[in-house]
Amino acid sequence: MKIAALFRVIAAPAWATVVALSAIATPAHAALPIQQWTAPSGAKVMFVESRSIPMLDINIDFDAGSRYDPPGRDGLAAVTADLLDAGALAAGGQPGLNEAQIADRFADVGAMSSTSAGRDAATVTIRTLSAAPERQAALAALAQFLQHPAFPEAVLKREKSRLIASIAEADTKPEVIAQKAFRRAMYGSHPYGASATAKSVGSLTRDDLVAFYRKTYSPRRAVVTLVGDIDRAEAERIVAQLTAGLPTGSPPPAMPPVAKLANAVQIDLPHPAEQAHILIGQPAIERADPDYFPLLVGNYVLGGGGFVSRLTSEVREKRGLTYGVTSYFMPQLQPGPFEIGLQTRREQAPEALKVVRATLDKFVAEGPTDSELKAAKDNLVNGFPLRLDSNRKLLANVAAIGFYGLPLNYLDTWTEKVTAVTVADIRAAFARHLQPDRMVTVVVGPGDVFKAVSR
Repeated sequence: MKIAALFRVIAAPAWATVVALSAIATPAHAALPIQQWTAPSGAKVMFVESRSIPMLDINIDFDAGSRYDPPGRDGLAAVTADLLDAGALAAGGQPGLNEAQIADRFADVGAMSSTSAGRDAATVTIRTLSAAPERQAALAALAQFLQHPAFPEAVLKREKSRLIASIAEADTKPEVIAQKAFRRAMYGSHPYGASATAKSVGSLTRDDLVAFYRKTYSPRRAVVTLVGDIDRAEAERIVAQLTAGLPTGSPPPAMPPVAKLANAVQIDLPHPAEQAHILIGQPAIERADPDYFPLLVGNYVLGGGGFVSRLTSEVREKRGLTYGVTSYFMPQLQPGPFEIGLQTRREQAPEALKVVRATLDKFVAEGPTDSELKAAKDNLVNGFPLRLDSNRKLLANVAAIGFYGLPLNYLDTWTEKVTAVTVADIRAAFARHLQPDRMVTVVVGPGDVFKAVSR
């Protein structure tokens, strides 16, 4: 079982997720022949025929992320996704399979699969050789556990024990403590603010997993993305094979809106670590927001560009207050967070936080300089080929287009949209989405730093 991957989904710092998102926000150097249609099962399909290598990559995103975890059942979406391939019931004349047999079926033909869940989506992937014998064997195993998961009691008990132990260990780490408090303070009772606990995971039953699966793993809540060495007719057959036997499911319930923060909040959490862990931010942007590109380019200047970013220059290079400071936007189906994060020595925390806040205030008010803007756009545009140079990376891009409802020409116009961003665009977008005087600040560290870092 993928206990490490499962734990990262439930309790990892938000930056772990944004790494994946940054890889799907990349352009293509030529027009991509993306085909889109709706399968008879109701699944949305995205397909790119790619004959460069004899491989087929498939990604299935279900609208079944942790934002649908019921109260007191935090972790349900992630545990359900993780146990999909823990066993398959007998179906279609095929005997049932246990987790070892499923793993062997993939290993025998050189295929790899994964299952996971984030806040918005539950995801199933497979990579297989495109030759018919290997492809058909791999897809048969995937179809059986995807459409007839067994959710074995013994495996559930084992994985719950592992996850509870992992949560207990992680909850001693200042970076995890900070991220959980940060999410709770930003989102309150909204599902985006929840994290799995030992109690919530311990309460999960097989009946919970079965009910969640039947409700959310519906073709009408699925986006199936295929990239590889097959034609359209074969893609249609594969989608039917993988989705025709899924549960009918139910329509997604309406999610509560993400509330805007009314005022600044500071959370101080004592911890014996020598370093103070500091997070600053607020809910900011949906993935489909038209301000996405000005925020992307502007954030590269502010804190997303590594050593060339303004935060790094002010906090690290000029003053030596930290080894690293970053900022990012993590757009989601509903407004995802903007976050600045850094670690610093306890005695430097007050000055570091003061400099970060001043740098953010100035950037939101004034935006980048012309030279900063040009450098950011050049780096973003010139760097894209490395981010779209494999079937897997292309798969992630196209899957994001499908799941988030982006235009089919999104990749083709990406560099054009980045190049078109102006200083005025950035200043206006940051003003619309960020209010530095109404942000959450979380400080985890020695108790003597708190009074000094209060705003």
